Amino acid sequence: MAYKCIVLDHDDTVVDSTATVHYPAFLAYMDQYKGGTDISLKEYFTYNFHPGVLPFFQDIVGLNEKEMEEEERFWRAYVAEHIPAPYPGMAEILWEFRRAGGLICVSSHSYSDYIRRDYQTGGLPEPDRIYGWELPAQQRKPDPWSVLQVLGDFHLASEEVLVLDDLKPGYDMARAAGVPFAAAAWAGDYPDIQEFMKENSDYYLDKVENLRKIIL
Repeated sequence: MAYKCIVLDHDDTVVDSTATVHYPAFLAYMDQYKGGTDISLKEYFTYNFHPGVLPFFQDIVGLNEKEMEEEERFWRAYVAEHIPAPYPGMAEILWEFRRAGGLICVSSHSYSDYIRRDYQTGGLPEPDRIYGWELPAQQRKPDPWSVLQVLGDFHLASEEVLVLDDLKPGYDMARAAGVPFAAAAWAGDYPDIQEFMKENSDYYLDKVENLRKIIL
């Protein structure tokens, strides 16, 4: 294997979730509490890439602290009832990597209970570690804390670990931890994201199948 461990983002990397779950949840919240929104799916994706999810809700959508808590409760209830599917081919690749002895870890801005549920219902191998949104803010992506935990817990060298993510916080986390980074670019056609990832990633993967080529 080229890598002993992969640290995976979850949404729009392993499961097709923004277009099918998170964006519809955002629209439903905005309709119910804020009189709607004209933010498109493409804009929603791009804002989550940069400046990131918290600045997006706070600075662009304009939610205050109380509204942020309200939106999170609404989102959690919506996600509890809507399960995203893995991208075609993802389960087969991850199982092949696991059978070859590879470690699978997850560092995500989703909650660990939803990630675990999505893996189970999607027929994916159970992750060895999950670092989710329930962590203290200073330990979430883009902070390298989760990757550094993986390196220490499994006694791995930096070149033995690969981070796979579709957004800039994952890239920033990988660079801060000193490990290679692969861009998952199969969620859709988003030029701002694609341009940055093509220029800065160690691997730019526009198809799920291309993941197999670099980890096995």
